[in-house]
Amino acid sequence: MIKRLERDLRKQLGSEKVLSDPLDLYVFGKDSGLVRGESSLVVFPTTTEDVVALVRVAARHGIAVIPRGSGTGLAGGVVATGEALLVVTTRMNRIEEVDVEDRMVWVQPGVINQDLSTHTSPLGLYFVPDPSSQSVCTIGGNVANNSGGLHCLAEGTTVNHVLALEVVTAAGELVVLGGASPDPTGLDLRSVMVGSEGTLGIVTKVLVKLTPNPPAVRTLLLAFADVENAAATVSGIIANGLVPGALEMMDRAMIQAVERFAHAGFPTDAEALLIAEVTGHPTAVDAEADLIRRVAQDHSATLIHIAVEEAERKRIWLGRKSAFGAIAQMNPDYYLHDTVVPRTRLVEAVKEVYVIGKRHGIPMLNVFHAGDGNLHPLMTFDASQPGVLDRVHAAGKDLIEACVAVGGSLSGEHGIGLEKRDYMPLIFDEVGLDAQARVREAFDPEGRLNPDKILPEGSRCFDFGRPPPVGAWV
Repeated sequence: MIKRLERDLRKQLGSEKVLSDPLDLYVFGKDSGLVRGESSLVVFPTTTEDVVALVRVAARHGIAVIPRGSGTGLAGGVVATGEALLVVTTRMNRIEEVDVEDRMVWVQPGVINQDLSTHTSPLGLYFVPDPSSQSVCTIGGNVANNSGGLHCLAEGTTVNHVLALEVVTAAGELVVLGGASPDPTGLDLRSVMVGSEGTLGIVTKVLVKLTPNPPAVRTLLLAFADVENAAATVSGIIANGLVPGALEMMDRAMIQAVERFAHAGFPTDAEALLIAEVTGHPTAVDAEADLIRRVAQDHSATLIHIAVEEAERKRIWLGRKSAFGAIAQMNPDYYLHDTVVPRTRLVEAVKEVYVIGKRHGIPMLNVFHAGDGNLHPLMTFDASQPGVLDRVHAAGKDLIEACVAVGGSLSGEHGIGLEKRDYMPLIFDEVGLDAQARVREAFDPEGRLNPDKILPEGSRCFDFGRPPPVGAWV
């Protein structure tokens, strides 16, 4: 069947857009997480028409379709679990004419996140969501996972910056969800699509909202002798009515790793570091920076520094965005988690991260979006050592359960994919899982779009395309 599928795809799209070599299939067999699979074929569409055509060809052959961007995802969201056609959208990277007056632009899904803001910055506009991988991740991937970023605390994640989506359905039909109107009528299917991880349709164009470049920015570097005072500063800032544009935290191990790697000027003797940023009118940002300074003083900050020059500000953020690359100095492999806890339980959760790391003999480093309680515990290890992957997975399970136990959630921005799929019952009961499965079934009755992701087996009273198991609840 795969050979016939390959023949039909090459005929429909051209041979240069279809890969079937075993090495190519291996290279595209995983994302940046730990799970590996192997797709049957890899195809590179360049137009919406290509996507419509390949979806219809796949439907005729009864094979699953998995959309993929740059592969920077961390939850196994684009990993094949059986025969599947992997649709890589990185060649769909066109940016249409920017509507400066209405502050929006249509882009294809393969546009690199950072490239979009670079393109619009001379027009006085930028795209707010800025994941740490923004120099390589794509807008389509951001939409799939509802990605956040360092500057999403005040402005919101991707869903708050997407106005409309052009989508190819599982049946190969082209639809547009949402629109340029700020308050479209009818069901908000645009928001349903954002964060659905390629399970409801393949996005071929995105109408994104652009934000004016701020007239003034103040970036503060705050150091503390303990994590408790750093966390209390986060709560204190927000309790005083200020929601900064960014509020990031690192622990000592991460500070030291980053400083060795990026030389950002971080104090390596600090137990915790906060990076806070406020934007807006010069008078307003000065007042807000002063409020942050006073709250930090009240919580025994050992360093309070406001970046004076743009170069210094960029160096601070480069240090923060280098966190995941920096740990390569420690071990050849890493596993980055993404869980969320209430801000009031932040210290408790971080302490538990250290306990879990010690229990399983895995080094743990912490860097996180402190303002919204989005933790990113990072484990470093050498996968070639016998038994280490088992310990990493066991530590990951403990991390998830610990965060959920204090009122947290499974993911803040990385998605569920394969790696967290089977933990969904920790958050949702049978009714909640069934409701989500019914939505998915409405979009994709045969379950061919990115199968086996997000929802665990048995979420519906029967799995797509298979008879209900004995004793299944209905």
